[in-house]
Amino acid sequence: MDILTINNVWMMICTALVFFMHLGFAFLEIGLTRQKNTMNILFKNIFIITVGLLLYCFVGFNLMYPNFDETSWGIIGFAGFGLSSPINNGVLDLSYNSGYTYWTDFLFQGMFAATAATIVSGAVAERMKLEAFIIFTIVYVGFIYPIVGSWKWGQGFLDTLETPFYDFAGSTLVHSVGGWAALIAVWLLGARVGKFKRGKSQAIQGHNIPLATAGVLILWLGWFGFNGGSVLSADPTKTSLVLVTTCLAAATGGVFAFITSYILYKNFDLTMFLNGILGGLVGITAGADQMNPTDAIIIGAIAGILVVLAVSLVDRIKLDDPVGAIAVHLVCGVWGTLAVGIFGNLAGGAQFLSQLVGIAACAFLCILSSFIIIYTLKRTMGIRVSQREEVIGLDKSEHGINAYPEFRLNEH
Repeated sequence: MDILTINNVWMMICTALVFFMHLGFAFLEIGLTRQKNTMNILFKNIFIITVGLLLYCFVGFNLMYPNFDETSWGIIGFAGFGLSSPINNGVLDLSYNSGYTYWTDFLFQGMFAATAATIVSGAVAERMKLEAFIIFTIVYVGFIYPIVGSWKWGQGFLDTLETPFYDFAGSTLVHSVGGWAALIAVWLLGARVGKFKRGKSQAIQGHNIPLATAGVLILWLGWFGFNGGSVLSADPTKTSLVLVTTCLAAATGGVFAFITSYILYKNFDLTMFLNGILGGLVGITAGADQMNPTDAIIIGAIAGILVVLAVSLVDRIKLDDPVGAIAVHLVCGVWGTLAVGIFGNLAGGAQFLSQLVGIAACAFLCILSSFIIIYTLKRTMGIRVSQREEVIGLDKSEHGINAYPEFRLNEH
């Protein structure tokens, strides 16, 4: 086989692995929440991947890769609606890239696009109106995510800094894009009924921890494609290193999260263990191709500790995040991006400053846009179900059916 075919096959395998991650997100979210909201969460996850792909086809891909001209500021551009068939002299043009075809590029990037909204889905679980979430997803995935991505991956202004901002596979450009929106959404929504009593946080137990565990293991597997595919070729040296650093950071994140949780709370908390694994994965994503194994272990360890501390902080400031999305995707996304300036190939003051600029720019647009979208929805159609609807569960109130009809619900 020629090198293009080998590279393209690898990229398609990675695309399939990233697609598989959406099953992992669905399992994790329903496992960490109550069974009376299972149907609602599954509906949102299916909506995100289906509509997300269509939006990325119609506008997102060409917003993210707009072919900025040299005189533009590299902030926003648009290459037109839909996908353009790369046909040359009547046949498919395979010279698009040495590593993969135009179509493979679109599909791989399209799988990433839906992830930002999936992060928000978990954070707002059990109380957000489905219609409001649908509208938010359409605007945020269709327009905000690709604009932010264009600033680096589309060769926008972050890529043209004197020391370019670096984000290998999306600690900031994917995970914190979802994390900032999750933070704003949780703040504007308010906590679930019963989450805070007399000023103290109350644990609301997820209904299926085995399913949540399966979800995390699926996500870890999917990260082989998420990070491995971001090499954009089947280069054996680069892909092998990326998979090693990814796995080591995940393992260390989990171990340090459960140790930190035990030291602070004197219990072996499996949910912290699971979120620590995810925190390690998010943390290594910005620089997985630049780190050695020791760097990856350090990054994962700090991410695991940060997850536990961030979950505690979110509770203290009375925000309700049922799945720990803010701690995992926002906090560890920021940490992983900064880690490039500490451990990466060009580590030092200049790179660290560029990483800060990238984080700040993305935070500004994501906070502003998500606030405008969600606050507008709140003032018009409303974003939260009634207390009665929340108590009986969104499966019954929003869908008219239970995900587990043979089991009797015994929840309040």
